[in-house]
Amino acid sequence: MKFFVFLLLFTVSINSFSQNAFSEEDAKNIINTFFEGFHSGDTLVMKSVMAKGMVMQTAYTDKKGTHKINNDDPDGFVNNIANRPADQKWEERLLSYKVEIDGNLAHIWIPYEFWFNGSLMHCGANSFTLAKLDDGWKIIHIIDSRRKDGCN
Repeated sequence: MKFFVFLLLFTVSINSFSQNAFSEEDAKNIINTFFEGFHSGDTLVMKSVMAKGMVMQTAYTDKKGTHKINNDDPDGFVNNIANRPADQKWEERLLSYKVEIDGNLAHIWIPYEFWFNGSLMHCGANSFTLAKLDDGWKIIHIIDSRRKDGCN
């Protein structure tokens, strides 16, 4: 009888802990929310999943072949989205997701294609770092690669 009571309590505790765990689907939903705002121009939606002080960077190779990292301003990025001309369509097509989670930290790797008004402009990969903060899970770092060669 003691075994069955233990088994019941153990099963209930596992279910309780698993319901509070951050899942791969939760991580994807945060990224999807970010891009829903990006595509629609709704910066409030984007900001809802961005941490204050979020870091944005781009890794690329310039025309001279020099490898560079550019530090971007998240506020400037959001401002560009808010002020995008109505006749411009920006579409970032996310090709797949690879999600890794450990405790209060998650990493999402997403190859993408960037389309401007129906034309493929560049491709690369997005690397998102999420962390659990007091106000929930937020994006704390984005770095992307950009290239024109080798895009499908």
